[in-house]
Amino acid sequence: REPRPASGRRDAPEPGQPVHAPMLEVSGLTVRFGGLTALDGLQLHAAAGELLGLIGPNGSGKTTFFNALTGFVPVSGGQVRFDGKDITGAAPRRVAACGIARTFQRLRLLSELSVFDNLMLGLHLALPHGPWVNLFARRRLAAAVRERAAEARELLAVFSPALAGRLAEPLRALPMIDRRLVEICRALVRAPRLLLLDEPSAGMTPDETAALMDDLHAVKARRPGTAVILIEHDMAVIERVSDRCLVLDYGRRLCEGSFAAVSRDPEV
Repeated sequence: REPRPASGRRDAPEPGQPVHAPMLEVSGLTVRFGGLTALDGLQLHAAAGELLGLIGPNGSGKTTFFNALTGFVPVSGGQVRFDGKDITGAAPRRVAACGIARTFQRLRLLSELSVFDNLMLGLHLALPHGPWVNLFARRRLAAAVRERAAEARELLAVFSPALAGRLAEPLRALPMIDRRLVEICRALVRAPRLLLLDEPSAGMTPDETAALMDDLHAVKARRPGTAVILIEHDMAVIERVSDRCLVLDYGRRLCEGSFAAVSRDPEV
């Protein structure tokens, strides 16, 4: 299938829709694994405060895009710019330092550590924990940890007040749903400017999914400038929360627009 043009009826803003300067600009992004092209010249943008739904069938390149953006797989071509800076192929640490956080399709948590310790992993770039601090300014480090712990507890309470009271418990004692909430909060605890959510409702019941979306709305209301890119197979979720949708197929952009517009597209 030939890629759609970058302009035209499908990709034009709907009447009355504001045009924002993009925070994230992706142009011609290509990822190859041997003879397999997982991303084929992807064009994508996201603005501050926007929730972009990324949809498409299994194998269409959605998670590969997240992995390429955050430095988990090498980029074969194209460019990624965030806040005007070129971060193409940057290491995960540098991407995180720029203000980009993510969750994973398969949870990446440390089950033997406590809920609190897993949340603190999201702050490893923010806490003053260098050799000088550990040797000569431990009170400063302790004060920073206490402050961040209070923030983490408050954030977790937005999603689950009961879970916020279990910070000292080992993560392995929690059911899968609570572990997923911990991973989302680990990504949010440093207040990223761009949040990447890879199927956050996987394994949840419809009621739990609806509650999670309400919680994400509450967090976004507190942080109106945070952009979110959401990979999700539940179209009811995408319809409810997304400002705009982008559909991938075979690593290419198939179409883009509001959920109502893309859901009417016969190819989608």
